[in-house]
Amino acid sequence: QVLRKSLQRVVVLSTGSFLVYEAHKLISGLAEVHASFKVEEVVEQADYLYGSGETEKLYQLLVQHKNSDDADLLWRLARASRDVAQLSTTSAEKKRQLTYESLEYAKKALEKNESNFAAHKWYGICLSDVGDFEGIKTKIGNAIVIKEHFQRAIELNPKDATTIHLIGIWCYSFAEMPWYQRKIASALFATPPTSTFQEALHYFHMAEEADPNFYSKNLLFLGKTYLKLNNKKLALLWLSKAKEYPAHTEEDKQV
Repeated sequence: QVLRKSLQRVVVLSTGSFLVYEAHKLISGLAEVHASFKVEEVVEQADYLYGSGETEKLYQLLVQHKNSDDADLLWRLARASRDVAQLSTTSAEKKRQLTYESLEYAKKALEKNESNFAAHKWYGICLSDVGDFEGIKTKIGNAIVIKEHFQRAIELNPKDATTIHLIGIWCYSFAEMPWYQRKIASALFATPPTSTFQEALHYFHMAEEADPNFYSKNLLFLGKTYLKLNNKKLALLWLSKAKEYPAHTEEDKQV
């Protein structure tokens, strides 16, 4: 009788433990689904705000998720931080803070998913921005790393016009580089990076072919590059397109 009662208690306890275990599995599963749904929901809201030019609202939405492990949230936060830093109303101190924060978010996005093309793109952009605060030597020193991340982004997504444009900007910057910066580059690299305006033009046209009229700055730089190549007729064509581009963002207004 004692043995029977003991066995009954074991069965009851085992059944209870099994039910608790199954309930835990169910709750965990629901939590995972909920978390997944929540990320998708935030990304959808973020993309809507970005498309609407709601820069500060977008940043406020995404900064709540700065501890997320999701690369898609983190690179969007890097972009949003940078966009707020670029606003004319942002103080110099805040601009610096946001610029360094954006690099940290982009770095974390890469750590979470090395195969995310946008994480590579925004890491390259944010690393370049940080160079503006650390001097020309650092900026030139980071140049090869920046280009490598842009090239990796294109490998992962060959149709991304913005990344193609960024390589064009990289080429334009090195083609335009003054002599004293070339001396710094020669001191930093055994074979310093170089480029030409023709190479820059090639990338700007590639970007336009991938996604026509996608970005006011690409139109601007097509015009500027043609000016560098002394083709005023084509320069006027592209600068006119840049001038007529509908200004949705602060950057569009600056262009």
